[in-house]
Amino acid sequence: MLSAFSLVGYVLRMNISVASPFMMASLGLDKIQMGQVFSAFMLGYALFQVPWGMSGDWLGPGRTLTWAAVVWVVTTALTGFMPGLLVPAGVASLAILMVLRFLLGVGEAAAYPLAARAIASSMPTTERAASFSALIVGMAIGSAFTPPLVSWAMVTLGWRASFYVCAAPALALAVWWRRATRSSSDALRTLRNVEARGAEPASGGLWSSLSVLKDRNIAWLSVSYFFDSYVLFVFVFWLFLYLLEERGMTVMSSGRYAALPYIAGMILAPGAGVLCDRLVPRWGHTWGRRSVAMVSLALSAAFLFVGVDAGGPVRAIVGLSLAVGFLLCTEGAYWSTSMDLGGRRAGTAGGVLNLAGNLGGVVSTSLVPIFVKYFGWPFAFQSAAALAAIAAVLWLLVKVESPDARPA
Repeated sequence: MLSAFSLVGYVLRMNISVASPFMMASLGLDKIQMGQVFSAFMLGYALFQVPWGMSGDWLGPGRTLTWAAVVWVVTTALTGFMPGLLVPAGVASLAILMVLRFLLGVGEAAAYPLAARAIASSMPTTERAASFSALIVGMAIGSAFTPPLVSWAMVTLGWRASFYVCAAPALALAVWWRRATRSSSDALRTLRNVEARGAEPASGGLWSSLSVLKDRNIAWLSVSYFFDSYVLFVFVFWLFLYLLEERGMTVMSSGRYAALPYIAGMILAPGAGVLCDRLVPRWGHTWGRRSVAMVSLALSAAFLFVGVDAGGPVRAIVGLSLAVGFLLCTEGAYWSTSMDLGGRRAGTAGGVLNLAGNLGGVVSTSLVPIFVKYFGWPFAFQSAAALAAIAAVLWLLVKVESPDARPA
């Protein structure tokens, strides 16, 4: 079910990037204004990572995820209904889109910190990277099938209807999750117990959760994740438009080809998660996590350069697909490390990590259209490849103690 949240969440965050060419034409917006809309989502998503993580450490992930999913449904449906209909096109539509996407970001911020809390509560440290990789598979499925699904809905039903189509699975998920967390299933017993007693010890107070901010290793891990996520969100929000404008593809073919990088992630990420966990007993927590992340980031940067410089569309798609695939291989290492470093405050540590990552997304969605306007699409992607290399080097500053050696 956590993987389903990951899948649906990425459908709802990516749908607007596919619909953006039609929305810009219909609402009188340009690329820079759409970049502001994208950034509004990222800002709401980033700002509420830590609050959701802290709530997960204290209250558990049960009903909180239900209400979060309800927010997803409402804001997505209103994105298709309000701009250009209830409010006029132009500046007014820009304003309402920014508000709706900000609120969607606030709701979606619950997913990964609460998932990290649930995994840390129920999985041993040598299975956490593989467990979180299952969520990445869900994210990759959502990312892979959103472009063709939304492209089909736009061509067949119009861009407004594409948002209604995407809201329906979120509503079903909210109902499913709430019913499941009320059931007596053994699989959910840990989550209910965490929700009943709180994941935090009674002593220390709520603000003690913020002690993770003083951890130098979490700080360097978060800075690295900032750059890693900058690169990822270049693809999340701008790949479809890149294929449409720079590579001269049609709407339907762009939708299909934009799915391939995430299919690569579906294939590669689970193996990377398993490898990361298996290396921990052999090489220790530091190099077990670090080696997988650094190699994956280096390969992602290399294939990104190759894909952008490739002359033909097929070579470009192969290079870009492998770049995203290896980039997603880092997620298990990042998140399992945050769980190990956070200990009993794994939700808060995950919130801090994702706060940094999504601030990278805010910067990415704002800078890319500016880079494209003044320097062209190749520079936008090549600069992202350089940041992936920096993210790899920063892993050398992260030291992961065995959780068994950390004080209670």
